[in-house]
Amino acid sequence: MQDEHVFRVEPDRAGQRLDVFLTLELPRQTRSRIKTWIDAGAVDVDRRREKAGYRLRAGEEVRLRPPPEPPSELIPEPLPLQILYEDEQLAVIDKPAGLVVHPGAGHPSGTLANALLHHFGQLEQPGSLRPGLVHRLDKPTSGVLLVAKGEQVREALAAQFRRRQVRKLYLALVYGLLDPPEGTIDAPLGRHPRDRTRISTHARKARPALTSYRVRRRYEEFSYLEVRLHTGRTHQIRVHLNHLGHPVVGDATYGAGRVRSLHDPLLRKRVEQLGRHFLHAWKLEFRHPGSGETVRFTAPLPAALLEFLESLE
Repeated sequence: MQDEHVFRVEPDRAGQRLDVFLTLELPRQTRSRIKTWIDAGAVDVDRRREKAGYRLRAGEEVRLRPPPEPPSELIPEPLPLQILYEDEQLAVIDKPAGLVVHPGAGHPSGTLANALLHHFGQLEQPGSLRPGLVHRLDKPTSGVLLVAKGEQVREALAAQFRRRQVRKLYLALVYGLLDPPEGTIDAPLGRHPRDRTRISTHARKARPALTSYRVRRRYEEFSYLEVRLHTGRTHQIRVHLNHLGHPVVGDATYGAGRVRSLHDPLLRKRVEQLGRHFLHAWKLEFRHPGSGETVRFTAPLPAALLEFLESLE
């Protein structure tokens, strides 16, 4: 990470926009880059997150921690991959929890994209930081991920995702007893109005988002769900289930404090030790771009999640 910068707002600078203030303090940086840093949470004002248009007050302290620049090119890395299926046109991966899909701020290497380049070569996307990737999963989410081995195949698969022709099923454990046992969540999603790292159902600019669920089993303090994504918004399942009042177990971003509602202290401890959220991309169904046939792939529930479920019996 680059050096931290700390600035004190002098009286003659009071009333200035936050992004303008930092652009004047850091003349080598563009205003658009400064805004990107603000939106990413790399800037705070007196330890608070503020937007780029925030009007500063005299005496306030502005602190900037520039995130590391993403790499300009992807380097192959011999990271282990769990390959569920592979042919000449595509591969299906079982992504483990904790693995970032592609490089970005804070994750310049050690990603799934680095591993894909090592295992499958250039994937006909020279210079790309996302070779072969048709969709993505959040870092803490495990499960089925589709990889295209050529640009034409990638475009054909991406078109199926855009047209909502891909069937995406997840398994999730949520807090509380969800009722009714089946339902649909239709709530548009967009960036949180104050925290740009989060997604919200109360965003100023929201896009349609549709999720359906079915309760597979109820436990004393949890519901085990099969969830279908009809759209593919960022954090969609996590935000929609939290919107219902039933956040995903172990989700540190949406519903982190919910663990304190558990009556059993040993159960609280097991949730805290889980080290991830209980969300798994279980099944993916799509039309193979080569044969035109419908194909289905499933990733078994990871051992840690299976053991947690068994501990609830």
